[in-house]
Amino acid sequence: MDFENDRISKLIFPNGIPDNLKNDTELFTYLDKLGTYKIEQLKKEQSRLADENRAIVEQTQDLAITNYKTFIKTSECSKKISDKFKETEESLDKLIGILPNVTKKCQDFIGTSSEINTSRRLNSLTLKRNAQLLEILELPQLVDTCIRDGKYEEALELAAYVQRLGLKHSSVPIVNSIVVTIEASWHTMLKQLLGQLKTDLQLPKCLQVVGYIRRMQAFSTAELKVVFLRARDDWFMQTLSNIPSTDTHQHLMKTIELTRVNLFNIVTQYKATFPDDEAAKDRFGSTIFSWLHRKIENFLQTLEVDLKHGVNSIDSILGQCMYFGLSFSRIGADFRSLMVPIFVKVIFNQFQNGIYKSTKQFEVDIETYTLINKVIINNSREKSESVDTAPPDSLLDFHPLAVYCNGILTSLNELRHCAPIALAENVTNSIQSSLESIAVFILNFYRQEQQAFATNERANFMKFCSCFAYDMIPYLQRCLHVVFEPAAVTNYLGINEIALQKAGITFLKPKQIMEPVQHLLPDKVETIVQNSEKKILEEVKV
Repeated sequence: MDFENDRISKLIFPNGIPDNLKNDTELFTYLDKLGTYKIEQLKKEQSRLADENRAIVEQTQDLAITNYKTFIKTSECSKKISDKFKETEESLDKLIGILPNVTKKCQDFIGTSSEINTSRRLNSLTLKRNAQLLEILELPQLVDTCIRDGKYEEALELAAYVQRLGLKHSSVPIVNSIVVTIEASWHTMLKQLLGQLKTDLQLPKCLQVVGYIRRMQAFSTAELKVVFLRARDDWFMQTLSNIPSTDTHQHLMKTIELTRVNLFNIVTQYKATFPDDEAAKDRFGSTIFSWLHRKIENFLQTLEVDLKHGVNSIDSILGQCMYFGLSFSRIGADFRSLMVPIFVKVIFNQFQNGIYKSTKQFEVDIETYTLINKVIINNSREKSESVDTAPPDSLLDFHPLAVYCNGILTSLNELRHCAPIALAENVTNSIQSSLESIAVFILNFYRQEQQAFATNERANFMKFCSCFAYDMIPYLQRCLHVVFEPAAVTNYLGINEIALQKAGITFLKPKQIMEPVQHLLPDKVETIVQNSEKKILEEVKV
């Protein structure tokens, strides 16, 4: 059928189907219908179509004439509709032109309204959570109050809460500002705690304060040890600086007491605060004992300075110091051996100063001494021998010898209260040198005055020399043995008395002393020396 329709359409439309009829379905229906006609019908079809066309034209004309008014109105309506469509088109163009602005305005409004809505929601939530927010905002003030009132436990808990809050809400500015404020208060609290370490603290309070500092995590363990010792050292030094220094004896006694008590307390507090476990033993030793070593050195310096200035009773000072050093043996810091050289040096210097003054005084006295009209007591030696520790009465006849002997006795009496055996040799040598100097002064006096001596003056001078050789030297030897008993010295040194005498320890050397004046004595010097040495040996044996 399609092929026949194509052939028919090519016969009817040699130039092809017009464009306005290509999509017309009635054309193909008519062609199908036309294909069914017979020849007679096809011959008549053209005239039928012309008649039908003419009838349609006539009907159209009759319709137009009859309904011309309707056509006119329809035309006018069509024109008006066309105008309205143009106006509508123009309005739509304008609307399309302003739609982007309207869209932007609407979007802006939507954004603004969203912000307003968010702010309103936040304000509502803030009003609803006002109490909780107020508590958070008052945290810095609350921490400051706790710190001022000394409630460090509560302050630490609040600070820990703020720290957790800051980590959880680090993006919130107000929370960050609270954290910064709390950190400032944190430093204030740390400063106060360190200040408390610089006060007089008992062990429980000290442990509590160090516990607070450790919980603050401001220092490592090693740093905390150093900070602790520095703070306690500041308090300790302040305590020592408050001791009055007007009285040297009282200053030294108070220094010994406070140093012993406070140093022991600080070491105890340190060991309780930082337990000496196996892992930290070396660090402990290098921290506390190095500090304690410096404090002991400072004490020894103070001890030496005050002892040089002079004290009332050096034996009581020595007893306190020995007790001080012994008490520190409980913590492994017995330093008594460090104090011994200081006391030995000071005691010997005091003794030597006394001997020097006595020697210089004898030099002054012998220069102004006169032998005219001297009344001599003949039995002075016998009287002096009756009392072993009493000075010979013969010394009263000769003022320079009496004053000198009294000075030596004063020095020996001061030494006797606290006489270290280690000074036996030095004391003996000091007295030996002084007596040798006295012998030289006597010889110089004789050389200066011998030309002017009268008979009685020469006799008195001989008795002066005899008193020096026979009475004063043996008496000073006995006094020296009272201070340093030979038995005690031999036990200390582990030698016998003969070796002790040969070494010249606690034994004077009369021959060497009397050598400058041997020619001035009434008897030969050998006899005098032998008698003196024999007497000394007899006294030692007794």
